Amino acid sequence: MDRIEELETALTIESATADHIHVDDARRLTGPGLLWDRPGAVMDVFFTDVDATKVIALWEKHACRVLDALGWQEQDFTHRVFTGGVNLAISAPMDQLYSAIFAAQTVWHFCAAELLASKPGEFDQMVADVKGVMEKEANPALIALIAAAEAHGVDILCDDDDVSIGQGTGSQIWSVDALPAPDELDWSALHDIPVAFITGTNGKTTTTRLLEAIARASGKVAGLTSTEFVRVGDDTLDRGDYSGPGGGRMLLRDNRLEFACLEVARGGILRRGLPTRAATAAAVTNVANDHLGQYGVNTVPELAQAKFAVHRTLVEGGVLALNADDAYVRAEAENTSANIWWFSLDAQNDLIRQARDAGNCCAYVQHGDIVFFDGAAEQIAIAVTNVPLTMGGAAKYNTQNALAAMCLALALHLPLQAARDGLAGFKPDAKDNPGRCNEFRYNGARVFVDFAHNPHSISAVCDALSSLPAKRRFIMLSHAGDRSDQDIRDVTSTALNFQPDVVVATELEGYLRGRELGEISDLIERSALEHGYDAEQILRATSPTQAVSMTLEKLEPGDIALLLVLSDRDAVLAMLDR
Repeated sequence: MDRIEELETALTIESATADHIHVDDARRLTGPGLLWDRPGAVMDVFFTDVDATKVIALWEKHACRVLDALGWQEQDFTHRVFTGGVNLAISAPMDQLYSAIFAAQTVWHFCAAELLASKPGEFDQMVADVKGVMEKEANPALIALIAAAEAHGVDILCDDDDVSIGQGTGSQIWSVDALPAPDELDWSALHDIPVAFITGTNGKTTTTRLLEAIARASGKVAGLTSTEFVRVGDDTLDRGDYSGPGGGRMLLRDNRLEFACLEVARGGILRRGLPTRAATAAAVTNVANDHLGQYGVNTVPELAQAKFAVHRTLVEGGVLALNADDAYVRAEAENTSANIWWFSLDAQNDLIRQARDAGNCCAYVQHGDIVFFDGAAEQIAIAVTNVPLTMGGAAKYNTQNALAAMCLALALHLPLQAARDGLAGFKPDAKDNPGRCNEFRYNGARVFVDFAHNPHSISAVCDALSSLPAKRRFIMLSHAGDRSDQDIRDVTSTALNFQPDVVVATELEGYLRGRELGEISDLIERSALEHGYDAEQILRATSPTQAVSMTLEKLEPGDIALLLVLSDRDAVLAMLDR
């Protein structure tokens, strides 16, 4: 029986069960996240017709009492109000994070008792039960190593199985149950490496890959984490969604690694937090409506708060590269004191002008060139048209990604020439940037494959391709079933800005998520009809591969096809390669 089961056997902590209050399970926080930069536990409380200030006051009252009773006087508590509820958190020692879950539940038990005017459990017994788990979980050797690593100014990464000190070429790893004493280590061999976090609603994967390409161009052994794989050099360590802290730890523990590019997504930030507090630079590419409604992130400004958690990972003097063209990024930047390097498509953007006037680093497009201002003088990096990813400047979103990657590279002390070489050598193909506007030729037509899935990203791709001359235009559309009807209508409406002559709606049988087959295609078809399309212009397929086959059969010289591929990606790319 594991620790959680032992406690659940000994301790029953009731939660508010009234119709107007709902509490999600508490979860561990292992690193910097939405609320703060401390480890501990957090719970999400949702309510209607309840005063949030009353909930917060009760949390502060009972958290103080429980933490004191547990002997955690050095720990703290916090909260965050969101639309329809609050996040409530306590901090805890790094070796007591499971205990922190039950400590948080104990605090909530007494809050709920007051809210519901019910009799609470016996305080001393409940605290004693939590202390029993604390005793089983305690790992003094881990706490000693954490203190020693902090004293030596080197990063330490912890998970349920392993502990490592240092990063990349300067790292060493041990089993959590067989940790050395601090005086047994050769601290001179342990060190950190340049680390960058890249997040945003769209563009984070491309920016991460661009930064890795720049680092490679400088001669570094570079690695990255992403929603698709973890890679060091040319060696793929594993495939899957590794945009959370587990992927970061896997990468940073590889002894070959000299330069780390970590893509981080909303889910990892909110569930567990970020893997390190020793990043040198971070970037937020943009913030747009996507994946709302989880962990108390219900609006786009709240999503911006989550994305900006990356600033909590930065070492002193670390750089936060931000998109000055994005309204949500600009607004949230007001809430951080980080060392900001702005980037923009417009040299006359007010934030760019303010940065130059203040002698702060920034990057922008001027007279068709990507320019870096180093605080004293402008340096022309490369012409936009010489960056293949920008499609001659038509793909403005990729110009922004190039600006972000260059800012990160220079913040991490790579030479400007490496930025030039990396940006010039990175191709929009299935080898360098799979699934991001990859172009193929078929029967004299141009075929583009992109994994865009939300209105913001689809709009950017369609805008770029709309400038290309075409005899006829084709578009392939689909959507996952866990999106609302309105989300699917919005995506379809955005895609129709591409002005396709033919729309191919395809099923995603593995992503129905509670819907019936045909339901999403029906929504796509109805939306197209409402936008003035004839029924003959709308085709339906049972799978992405069938949709691609149907499209290819109809292509003639001079046509353009945009295939928005959300599943069967490898099969689709293989079809087009053939």
